[in-house]
Amino acid sequence: MESKATRAEDRIRELAARQFDLATFWQESSSVISEVVPHYWVPCWYTLDPASHLITSHFHEGLTEYPDAWLEAEYLDDDVNQILDVVRSDSGISTLHELTGGDPSGTARWQANIELGGDQELLLRLRTRSGEVWGALGLYRELDRPMFSAAEKQFLSAVSTPLAEGARRALVFGEASDPDWPDGPGLVLVGIDGHVESMTAAGAAWLTALGDVDVERATPVSVLAVARAAASGRPAEARVRVPEGPWLALSAALLAGEHRVAVLVEPARPPRIFDLVMSAHGLTRREREVVQLVLEGHPTAGISSTLSVSGYTVQEHLKSVFEKMGVRSRRELVAQAFFAHYSPRFRDNERRSEASQPMRGNPAPPAAG
Repeated sequence: MESKATRAEDRIRELAARQFDLATFWQESSSVISEVVPHYWVPCWYTLDPASHLITSHFHEGLTEYPDAWLEAEYLDDDVNQILDVVRSDSGISTLHELTGGDPSGTARWQANIELGGDQELLLRLRTRSGEVWGALGLYRELDRPMFSAAEKQFLSAVSTPLAEGARRALVFGEASDPDWPDGPGLVLVGIDGHVESMTAAGAAWLTALGDVDVERATPVSVLAVARAAASGRPAEARVRVPEGPWLALSAALLAGEHRVAVLVEPARPPRIFDLVMSAHGLTRREREVVQLVLEGHPTAGISSTLSVSGYTVQEHLKSVFEKMGVRSRRELVAQAFFAHYSPRFRDNERRSEASQPMRGNPAPPAAG
């Protein structure tokens, strides 16, 4: 007999294969998870920039505005079970009780949780099949409730990948439908018959660049292929090369409740955060590479090995980076990157969620000068 956990896992995969706005995807997924993993209040959903693992949005039903103190605790305090630590861990899942030997009462994190009625805290990394981290999930339980079990953690680990892929698609959809970067992704809506019904300006530009049009439907063959695959109810992806141009990533999924397929077209490009940091602080190309590895959580030895330089050279680069960015440590570097480039996006996404507008997953673009 099929178990409740198996049915729930199948349902999460079905949801991830559909094109939802992010808030709806989180709401639908919350209902499914609650049937298998009982918890206090509501799940706490986060999206992260896969390039830096810094938070770009949150979704807690009933909590419109995330307290500043919580963000400061996440990026400025030295505590346990922080999102960055879980994201960079081998397992991608942890509980506050496990990390503290069953007694978290001495941690600031537990003190904050208990004030809100929670006791246990579980954090889960949301990572795609390709290895990109697009989010995190927090679940809580009250005092005197059973500990999160091995079976519950196994279920959550199993659904972490489709949850990540659904979140990624929703964020790219948001950027494509309401872009704030000039080189953002394009959106093409394709009918079940394979004809293009509408598209954004960026989508039209990429379709023109792709060429290789299906004569009957006037649709590029690569777009038609992923649309047909998605029309069967499963997500579809492809990489294609624009003639004498960049590589493009195509992904398609059925629009929830409609007989149309959303095809997202994204140009391959370097992560935005590192160009933002470099331009804001006058970093050299090598210093930018060091910042990238610091944000990814690499120790000095890892940076040294990746860049094929000595540990001494890494320390000299870090010294220069710290001086240019006005920080004294790696923790302060990460915090500055968040509060300068991600906090504005985080707050904008709160407003967008409240207004039922699509959320976006990149750091905020520079303010117009």
